[in-house]
Amino acid sequence: MRLFQNCGLMPSYVARLNALAPSGSGFDTRREVFIDDRFGALHFLKPVLENDTDAFLACGNDNVMQKRWARDNGLPAQSSLEDTLLAQVEHHHTEVFYNLDPVRFPSSFIRRLPGCVRKTLCWRAAPSGQADLTAYGAVLGNFPSILESWRSKGCRAEWFAPGIDPAMDAYGRGERPIDVLFVGGYSRHHSVRAKVLECVARLADTYNIVYCLDASRLTKLAESFIGRLMPLRNHRRPQSIAKIATSPVFGRELYELLGQSKIVLNGAIDMAGPDRGNMRCFEAVGCGALLLSDEGNYPDGMRDQDTMLTYGSEAACLEHIRRCLGNWTSAQLIAKSGRKRIGEAYSKDRQWSAFGAIVARL
Repeated sequence: MRLFQNCGLMPSYVARLNALAPSGSGFDTRREVFIDDRFGALHFLKPVLENDTDAFLACGNDNVMQKRWARDNGLPAQSSLEDTLLAQVEHHHTEVFYNLDPVRFPSSFIRRLPGCVRKTLCWRAAPSGQADLTAYGAVLGNFPSILESWRSKGCRAEWFAPGIDPAMDAYGRGERPIDVLFVGGYSRHHSVRAKVLECVARLADTYNIVYCLDASRLTKLAESFIGRLMPLRNHRRPQSIAKIATSPVFGRELYELLGQSKIVLNGAIDMAGPDRGNMRCFEAVGCGALLLSDEGNYPDGMRDQDTMLTYGSEAACLEHIRRCLGNWTSAQLIAKSGRKRIGEAYSKDRQWSAFGAIVARL
């Protein structure tokens, strides 16, 4: 099949990509740098990662990359991101369009696709307000309750999982000087997670605790000089967190940190419901760390005391950390089991095979 995969870039990641890609580089060079950095690679299908000639990857919201493609292919300078993406699909003669950024490119975009496109799919594993995805042939995700919510809106929804990035195998083969690592967001949508983070942060005097936080704009404002004069106390991070927090990390920099960590702490956002299995779970085990995450319904293979550990309270989380770091040789066996078994169950080969089966059913 001629596969076109589109992804969306976070603003905080674009700054990293701008630093990595040579200034003034063309579309192909910037995209090659992006793929090599592995940001979002768990979602990228095997032909995209292997640079198959029938596969094409676009970053539809990256102004720099898309404008360079538009310029090189004769599109008007004022072409919108949507028009550029449509032109790329037509130029590629796409048969299967798979979109990782469907809220930005919803049903109204799908209805404009050229006639060469036979099947359309998107990934969406989060609540999305009033977004209309009914024109897609299928909405994919690995949270059953969210898939059911899409079905209630008239969408066809199919269970589909991320695939462990083969590049992860090179990470985490040496010493792990970081005792506990957390990488993720901190905002008003993370109230339960924030309580756990605060408790664990208090262990920083005893253990090497590293937090790489992508704070919300409101949190950044609340912690600024002007913000401290405003009634925004509830949006400021506790001192125990703020004093150890560093900037967010992405791509291979994230892989490197995961590979240096004994325990990777994870927690669902408030709106996730009972389902679990966000990207950090796959990234942590893929780089050989011990995943410590909150209780819930996990994908097959992610099992407490077997391939990971789960906690039901702040106290239980702290108990796990102290026990594991006190006997890391024993705890590491769970991490190794997780890396092996999850790596096999969610390989890129299996992901691609599952994707092909879904496409065949549409």
